[in-house]
Amino acid sequence: MEQLLDAKASEEGSEKVSRGWMRPSAWLRNQRLSRGFWVIFAIAFFFDFGILIYVFMFNLYLLDLHFNDRAIGLVNGAAMLGSIAGTLPAGALARRIGLRSMMMVCLVSAPALCAVRAMAVGQSVHIVMGFLAGLALCSWGVCFLPAVAQTTTAENRASGFSLIFSASVGTGVLGGFLCGYLPGWLAAAGIAMHPVEVKRLILLASCGIAAMGLLPMLRMRRWLPDRAPIGGPIQERSWRRFMAVDPFLRRFLPPMALWTVVLTSFAPFSNVYFSRNLHIPLLRIGMIFSVAQIIQLFATLLTPLLFRWIGLVNGIVATQVLTAVALGCLAATQNAQLAVPIYLAFFGMQWMSSPGMYNILLSSVRAENQSAASSMTLFCNSLVGAISTAAAGILFTRFGYPHMLVGIAVLAVVAATVFWSLVGSKDSHGLAPQLVS
Repeated sequence: MEQLLDAKASEEGSEKVSRGWMRPSAWLRNQRLSRGFWVIFAIAFFFDFGILIYVFMFNLYLLDLHFNDRAIGLVNGAAMLGSIAGTLPAGALARRIGLRSMMMVCLVSAPALCAVRAMAVGQSVHIVMGFLAGLALCSWGVCFLPAVAQTTTAENRASGFSLIFSASVGTGVLGGFLCGYLPGWLAAAGIAMHPVEVKRLILLASCGIAAMGLLPMLRMRRWLPDRAPIGGPIQERSWRRFMAVDPFLRRFLPPMALWTVVLTSFAPFSNVYFSRNLHIPLLRIGMIFSVAQIIQLFATLLTPLLFRWIGLVNGIVATQVLTAVALGCLAATQNAQLAVPIYLAFFGMQWMSSPGMYNILLSSVRAENQSAASSMTLFCNSLVGAISTAAAGILFTRFGYPHMLVGIAVLAVVAATVFWSLVGSKDSHGLAPQLVS
């Protein structure tokens, strides 16, 4: 499993993709990707496309149902808790029934539950359905990574992951534009619909797009046997290893948890912030979302260059501090014309440090403990994210966005400081910051 989570391989894949832009067709031929990979690529395309549209529109839909930030935070937190609760059982079930069968279950249950959420109106129902949808969606992450691994080789695996990641970002761009322009297209066609009905239509359509992944999934029997293993043989003492993993993990988890709070405190509410706080119409929010996806793609591809330039630890700390600066600037303005470019800068910066942090994690623990360390880190991140998202919704309602953004900015600086003091200054694996001559 550690091969799937190796951030260094992902960064190398990103570099290969960036070099392949000059001659994409020749680059693709050189990768020798199997037909099985391209079937997985098609499944991921439809599923990611639908879910990204759903995630973009869902909070705006809740706003039209007169949910406040507190209620939105509770609904999103319930979905994240469902994902946490379902991750380990989904892995165990996938080992029992096979990757292909588990992915089929996900492709049926997740869009169906999301469609039920789109029809619900009460807060209690949304919290319950959010939890159930999180349970269904978590199996995608559990099965998707090993499915890609089984349809690629060691030589082209990193490039395969990079291709699918890039396609996911591309579908996010397309989804943002569609969500922004669809209400106008319906009006131009003479179809008069209430804003709630338009958003519900988009949510239901996105569920249908995600379910279309079932079509290529029907061809996966050849590449994914019904009893395909996940992450190699199960070791009975794996749970004890979580607690006895390399001492480095005890220094790494606190700054990682703090940074996860930063990532999950504002990002889930960004559409709500634009709509409620800055009064930006849906069309512009869709365009902002699309541009943000493009910036995220370029930021991720440029991350390896930044780390080579100023060093891995320096690069992580720099991007975290710049994220804090962007949040502070965002808190200081109520002008939509200024807030949008500041937000785009924040969105790009906030994701640049994560590949480097996972790189340090997997380079600093013993090889036999990499899988346990990765699993424990991801589990802690999900738990912290669920709590911080729910808490952020309550605090946004009570204190407002400007004060909360300042608080999150201060927390980002604290996270960078803690990371430097616990990880950077004690590094002993050749990862300490060094300028590249």
